[in-house]
Amino acid sequence: MDYSAIGTKIRELRKDVGLTQGELADGICTQALISRIEKGDIYPSAASLYQISKKLGVDVNYFFEIGSTPRLDYVKEVERQLRKLRIKLKYNEMMEVIKVEETNPLFYKDSTNLQLLYWHKSIYLFEVKKDSEKAKALLKEAYNLTATQKKVLTEREIEILLTLGVFEFNLEKYEQSMEYYKKVKTAISTIEHLNDKSIKTRLLYNIARNLTRMGEYRESRGYCVEAVRWCVEEEHLWGLGELYYHIGYNYELEGRLEKALPYIEKSIIIFEMRNNHSYHAYLLKKKEQIISSSTEKTEIKKEHSP
Repeated sequence: MDYSAIGTKIRELRKDVGLTQGELADGICTQALISRIEKGDIYPSAASLYQISKKLGVDVNYFFEIGSTPRLDYVKEVERQLRKLRIKLKYNEMMEVIKVEETNPLFYKDSTNLQLLYWHKSIYLFEVKKDSEKAKALLKEAYNLTATQKKVLTEREIEILLTLGVFEFNLEKYEQSMEYYKKVKTAISTIEHLNDKSIKTRLLYNIARNLTRMGEYRESRGYCVEAVRWCVEEEHLWGLGELYYHIGYNYELEGRLEKALPYIEKSIIIFEMRNNHSYHAYLLKKKEQIISSSTEKTEIKKEHSP
């Protein structure tokens, strides 16, 4: 991609309309970032490029004809941003990106791209606005934008079904949640190769969580073990910490503390590697609690032994 061509054109347009770098940056990013973009050191994010184009008085499509920058790159950058913010649970920032792109013809005139916005907006409605009915309705609308009875589901359509399952799980509607997970499981079985390996991991993990809530601890552990095996086979680490913790959690709920402890310790190591300080701190406390409870349990047995 020719970053310098984009930067050069932004600089030319900025000077044409009589803006300083600071004035162009105002409300979008820092002056230093505009300077780096104009020098061709970096490529602006999708949201930033759209805001820059509006301030410079040109359509964002104008930049796609420059150098070797295809329109697809812009859409992929938006998708990458939304995914990153979704994973980090930064829902308000995610919604800011959506608000920018809702007026972008690249999105509202294309059902596939619009689906991306609707999917993430529904998550915002569910998690931040706590409007579960509106969130589910929008998510189903997103799904129906592209899904048909006659074709294999895309990975995004599968993820939307998975999100619907998570919504129902959080609403404590475990039977409905499991129905969506079954659909996802069937859809995955028809795909020869998953580009995003974490989809299967998340499916198995979410099924396990559902089963735990339903009191099916042994079956839940089985799904976790299957997911761990999948992670190892495919050489991806996403979810390993959560899976090891969940196996331990199931043992803990059964009162089998000696079985729970090794899995909690494994999850501690993984979250430490990921620099996830909040989970790491939580798990250290959990480990202390299990050790303390296990010690008390042993002492009680000794007291009642003949």
